[in-house]
Amino acid sequence: MLELTEVVKHWPDGDGGVVRALDGVSLTLGRGELLAVHGPSGSGKTTLLQVIAGLVAPDRGRVLVDGRDVTALDPDAAAAYRLREVGYVTQFPELLPGVTALEQAATKLYGHGRRPREARAAARPLLERLGLGRRLRHRPDQLSGGERQRVAIARALVAGPKLVLADEPTGALDAGRSRAVLQLLRELCDEQQVAMVLVTHDPLAAAYADEALTLTDGRLSPFLPEGGARLADAGWDGAR
Repeated sequence: MLELTEVVKHWPDGDGGVVRALDGVSLTLGRGELLAVHGPSGSGKTTLLQVIAGLVAPDRGRVLVDGRDVTALDPDAAAAYRLREVGYVTQFPELLPGVTALEQAATKLYGHGRRPREARAAARPLLERLGLGRRLRHRPDQLSGGERQRVAIARALVAGPKLVLADEPTGALDAGRSRAVLQLLRELCDEQQVAMVLVTHDPLAAAYADEALTLTDGRLSPFLPEGGARLADAGWDGAR
């Protein structure tokens, strides 16, 4: 489903040097598989997702989704790819002001030609699974940061994408909500055979992944958790 081959992306650091966000990254991911990529802030995790989403062009390398090189798409084709094939959960959700949670979650379906009533009906069960059944009519200014993040997750998933890219999806959530969201993402991978790349600083995410890697200095390596007992409690033994 997803294949990266020797992907390189460097950014200028403002002092005449470069930041090696991605420095020869290669990975493969199949349908129904969840990959957790760990790393601290500034390690290149967001850049990795942006390259896969076709938002940022790599300096070198290829990104294949279902055998198609998304780095070679023109802007219109890249926009259509993100609309129809990708669900992107950004680290800081950008919700429409004055629009209810239910309408927010249904928004992407409008781009698929779904009628408003049908789109809202499709979005409601997902919001309920995310614990927002009583917040459907609330606007962003009436929601907590964690609730806004869960609305953004629903919006990204509602259209049944082939590929989900999640940037710190539990960053604004407490431990209980984090587990619930990670469990939902795991279930959706299994139920819908979605391929998912989840980037995070939270070691617990490894417990829900088929594979866990660390991104450091632009390179991937096996994830070695420090909190081994905590992960063991969640049922993680190194791979799902």
